[in-house]
Amino acid sequence: MNDQPSGALTGIKIIDMTSVVFGPLATQMLGDLGADVIKVESPEGDMLRQVQPAQTPGMGAAFLGTNRNKRSVVLDLKTPKGRDKLLALLLDADVFVSSIRPAALARLSLDPDTLRTLNPKLITVAAVGFGTDGPYANKPAYDDSVQSVSGMAGLAMMQNPDNPPAYAPTIIADKLGGVTAAHAIMTALFHRERTGQAQHVEVPMFETLASFLMVEHMAAATFEEEPTSFGYKRMLVPHRRPVQTKDGYITILPYTNAQWARFFKAVGRDDMLDHPWVTNMDERSANIGAVYDMVAQIATERTTADWVTLMEQADIPAMPVRLLKELPNDPHLAATGFFQQIDHPTEGKIWTTKPAVKYSATPARHDILPVPKLGEHNKQILD
Repeated sequence: MNDQPSGALTGIKIIDMTSVVFGPLATQMLGDLGADVIKVESPEGDMLRQVQPAQTPGMGAAFLGTNRNKRSVVLDLKTPKGRDKLLALLLDADVFVSSIRPAALARLSLDPDTLRTLNPKLITVAAVGFGTDGPYANKPAYDDSVQSVSGMAGLAMMQNPDNPPAYAPTIIADKLGGVTAAHAIMTALFHRERTGQAQHVEVPMFETLASFLMVEHMAAATFEEEPTSFGYKRMLVPHRRPVQTKDGYITILPYTNAQWARFFKAVGRDDMLDHPWVTNMDERSANIGAVYDMVAQIATERTTADWVTLMEQADIPAMPVRLLKELPNDPHLAATGFFQQIDHPTEGKIWTTKPAVKYSATPARHDILPVPKLGEHNKQILD
């Protein structure tokens, strides 16, 4: 392990006082890149430790998925001794990340201004539900509530007014917030490297997810005096879905005029080659539901494997629909070593995934430090 190249963030010390997924995912990504991440937990521990399934108490699967490459210490910040030990950790830290509400941090004298008098080079990061300059600032935030208020859950109703709102079946607000926070922390570190100036960074889940959705769904509202016409039509037509084949489901996705022409040529529909839906993108966009419906009807004529082969020959994007349980046998993920079984000192053999981003000089690592037990490193770090 010592022969491996150092990660890009080797030498960076991060004090992580976050819980659940949003903050811990961000700091795990930085730990994968070599940062020394010290996870500060209350005596009760991160609540995610208790989320099932788990083999042993306090080591739930979701916790194992968001806390590798960290060391854990337990501090009771309600006591002067606990607060003093935290301040001692912050004296030479580079980054302090917290998901505690800013008002509560201020009551503990752990607000950014106070901490910067202690350590002028400390970058402080607030992983919050809602931006502190708005009326929602003090509201509690969880993934489901942020999906609701951001418009994410309402996309189902935009697809079909008869649909009820629906959550995406993944914690997208938490995970997108985590990825954004990791990016923000690295940006602040880069700025400090250039200028010597530390700063405070605020990463709100609500605004992050709303901004994410507006990339395409601002749509025609972009040009309106009073923006009302939200929604990118191609994303919202009910026909935009995997199509059924003879033996399963597949996504077939011609996009350009040339791809649509090759698609209809490949399926023997030469009558469509000069059709406006093929030759004119505006016409196709205006009738995209009908176009997708044609693909759905044609798809039933072949097996999924036959479609994959035919679309590869035509150089048209097409991939079979897979269930999560099928991914370990996906040939691409198998070839890249995406799933890894590692030995955990208390949990035995567990499955994890490699970091997706590849660096030629400073590779990310998923196995430097196993996910810690609660307070595992108290003696090593605090004594």
